[in-house]
Amino acid sequence: MSAVAAAYPLGAGTTLAELARDPHPRLARLRESEPVSWLPELDGWLVTRRDLALDVMRDATTFTVDDPRFSTAQVVGPSMLSLDGEQHARHREPFTAPFRPREVRDGFASFIERETDRLVTELRPAGAGELRRAFAGPLAVAVVTEALGLTGTTPSTVLSWYDAIVRSVSDITAGHEAGPAGTAAYAELRAAVEATVADRGGASLLVSAAAGHLTVPEVASNAAVLMFGGIETTEAMITNALLHLLRHPDQLALVRADMGLLDGAIEESLRLEPGAAVVDRYATRDTLLGPATIREGDLVTVSLAGANRDPAVFPDPDRFDVRRENARLQLAFAHGPHYCLAAHLARLETRIALHHVLDRLPSLRLDPDHPTAPHGLVFRKPPTLHVRWDLAS
Repeated sequence: MSAVAAAYPLGAGTTLAELARDPHPRLARLRESEPVSWLPELDGWLVTRRDLALDVMRDATTFTVDDPRFSTAQVVGPSMLSLDGEQHARHREPFTAPFRPREVRDGFASFIERETDRLVTELRPAGAGELRRAFAGPLAVAVVTEALGLTGTTPSTVLSWYDAIVRSVSDITAGHEAGPAGTAAYAELRAAVEATVADRGGASLLVSAAAGHLTVPEVASNAAVLMFGGIETTEAMITNALLHLLRHPDQLALVRADMGLLDGAIEESLRLEPGAAVVDRYATRDTLLGPATIREGDLVTVSLAGANRDPAVFPDPDRFDVRRENARLQLAFAHGPHYCLAAHLARLETRIALHHVLDRLPSLRLDPDHPTAPHGLVFRKPPTLHVRWDLAS
């Protein structure tokens, strides 16, 4: 065992499999005793305390994403997600306007309402269903497809690209070699972006970005980031929020009695189980972070899942409480320069989706024949969400 590993015994005993399966007990122990800990299996530092997580995410000069090891960039190339400073601003700025709160509401609310209504209408007569891939995923894919405005592309094609790209990113993050599927999917996405940009008659977000200061390959890289970020975040938000509510009938009853609590339920679900559990940074210089000495080049992984259950900020942090007053302090969308661009859109989708499901599927409940739980090292959500509801008499 190396000297640095010996100094962090809890980190040395932490496995990536444990963090993928049920991370929260281990994260609580790390946060209390080793809030910045060296994990040999990660070959890097894990930050679990909220104040230190904020320090890392706010300081892009010391803790950068711009490193050859950054997993997403290995699959789709440089983008707003994997650049810092002036280059990050240049890549992000052309995409910001459509994702501001008013623009999101005006531009997407009616489409989300229609698509949600269509999906629930198809589900309703069955009396049972699997809501992750029959509802949350298709809704997220449809909205991303609509937002990007890709020429000649169907939601099913976008979903296949997303699956392959996310699988490759997850493999690289876990230290495995990614297969060729992610690269092939990105090549297809890039071709679709090129076709969309060439068709300049369309009013696409991608066309406007290409008309600014981005090349077509740069537009494609950022389209990939928006695609799998938007799908992953929203599918996870909807699925995790439904699971939390259905696991806690008392909290579900509160929301049913006052739908004004739905936003609180969404924020609390994000706090307890962020769809993206970690974000990676790389130290640009030797520095102190809390009790740890970080060396130039070290991987510094921020555990958003750990920071979101910091008892110094969230009393009784493992409890799901839709009336928690400070739930919006959760960091599920990260913080600082890389705060999630489409956070407002993800919240709007989730709010509309939950409202429709709770309103139109009577006595919605978990299917006891298919127990489930969130899983994943980087992206966390239940593999399936089987539910039942009563049919109208």
